Amino acid sequence: MTHHHDDDSVLLIIEAEAVGQRLDRFVAAQLPDLSRSSVQRLIEQAHILRNDRPTRPAEPLKLGDRISVQLPDAVDTTLVAENIALTIVHADQDIVVVEKPAGMVVHPAPGHARGTLVNALMWHFPDMQVGGGFRPGIVHRIDRDTSGLLVVARHDQALQHLQAQQLARSMTKEYVALVMGGMSSDAGTIDAPIARHPRDRLRMAVVGGGRPARTHWRVDERIGQLTLLTITLETGRTHQIRVHCQYISHPIVGDPMYGSQFGGFKLERQFLHAQQLGFVHPRSETPVNFTSALPADLSRALAFYRRSQ
Repeated sequence: MTHHHDDDSVLLIIEAEAVGQRLDRFVAAQLPDLSRSSVQRLIEQAHILRNDRPTRPAEPLKLGDRISVQLPDAVDTTLVAENIALTIVHADQDIVVVEKPAGMVVHPAPGHARGTLVNALMWHFPDMQVGGGFRPGIVHRIDRDTSGLLVVARHDQALQHLQAQQLARSMTKEYVALVMGGMSSDAGTIDAPIARHPRDRLRMAVVGGGRPARTHWRVDERIGQLTLLTITLETGRTHQIRVHCQYISHPIVGDPMYGSQFGGFKLERQFLHAQQLGFVHPRSETPVNFTSALPADLSRALAFYRRSQ
């Protein structure tokens, strides 16, 4: 993969390993600042050209294709290092594993240029260099009000290695969730496609023809009219666990968008925590595994619900 980069455009020349990939998926993987949907928009607006011609997002890549990307303005300028406290679970020359607190956005976006995990990482690890800039490599995200484990790449090779695992769905991601209602069985799988809600653009929903999504759950504890679940993700769609729990009529306690409050305890956010993360380390090529205890706000809520049953 050869790469030429000046301030506002990037030229990608397709080598053997990328042949046959979809154009939009490939560009989004190469330029981690751009989401897949923003890449698709750039393609539709002819800001991404294949061999100097407009093209389609699903176009399969051929050997030697020249993909030129006109970057949207100010992809870089909004990124400011900020001295924000971070809980670092693990750091080495290739990766950083952090515990993201509830309330923190992972990546700067319109309306959230500051105070994000990326801003904090740039302060704590100023030598991170991904995509030709001083920035961390975001491999996966967690919703703003979900807490828990996230791995970040410190350089391009680590990012590509981790993104390949993400695409192959070989990372293990385990969450703990407290949901409304008693579950009739002890374990199950929710397999239902997810896309933007047809009427409310801020929400996701189960939509026929959406992107495939699979969530596995098992019961950890039954607490009166609530159930504590351990959830493992097979895919990582936006809001996946929250949407899927609502879909099977067991919405997450405290979720302002897809759930509800449950008597007597005011939870400020959804009861959802990424408690375990496993992947193959990009340098050692051996499996690593990290765990994170339930944060104080969720522990307090759980203690309250147990007492009041």
